[in-house]
Amino acid sequence: MKTAILIPARYASTRYPGKPLAELTLPDGTRKSLIQMSWEAAMRVNGVDAVYVATDDDRIKDAAEAFGAQVIMTSESCENGTARCADALAKGKIDADLIVNLQGDAPLTPAWFVEDLIAAMKEDPEAQVATPILRCDPLTYGHFVEDRKAGRVGGTTAVANAKGHALYFSKEVLPYIDPDKVPDSDIPVFHHVGVYAYRPEALANYVSWPVSELETLEGLEQLRFLVNDTKVRCVVVEGRGKVFWELNNPEDVSRIESVLKDN
Repeated sequence: MKTAILIPARYASTRYPGKPLAELTLPDGTRKSLIQMSWEAAMRVNGVDAVYVATDDDRIKDAAEAFGAQVIMTSESCENGTARCADALAKGKIDADLIVNLQGDAPLTPAWFVEDLIAAMKEDPEAQVATPILRCDPLTYGHFVEDRKAGRVGGTTAVANAKGHALYFSKEVLPYIDPDKVPDSDIPVFHHVGVYAYRPEALANYVSWPVSELETLEGLEQLRFLVNDTKVRCVVVEGRGKVFWELNNPEDVSRIESVLKDN
């Protein structure tokens, strides 16, 4: 099964304009852009045939090509990363049985997150979409609660049924836990990791459907699949002692730099 990773990246982020080109300080003191670190994370994944950056911005294109990435230019009208992947798949004439969307704001994504996702799709030929979820450790759960108290929209939580199919995704912290009853470990809140695997037909279906009210309210593209009765398989992945967090807001830069230093 041929697999390609696409890294959708746009400059005009509402919460953090120019985010893909934001630079992070590495433990050795050098600096790298978010898009380069995300591309390097994608390149570490085993079993992948090609990696592309998908963007509509020449600044991102030039930066990506400078560090060696293959770039596919996409339409400015793509409303989210999934739509940009669909556009890149068509414009780039990518020959793949599976498309992985590794969003350009997740440089801490371990290779095994994506490898586990690809394996799950190979084992389940009926699955059209899959995405990883990670049980929160106390630090990550604390970040979620801190962001919500401060009125910031941070990471996303996922709730799945007993078969591992998504029931809902939210920018709120779901399920709610009484502050006096939060366990010291194995917190029953699952952090949705910003990676998706799609069959090509799932991407074609996605862009044929209208934007749903829920995805507009939450700002979460994957809710369009749920609204249109497409099962999204949630694959539980293991952190293996690594802390995962996306760069959603400027405040996240220091969080990610701290994790890089600890690692």
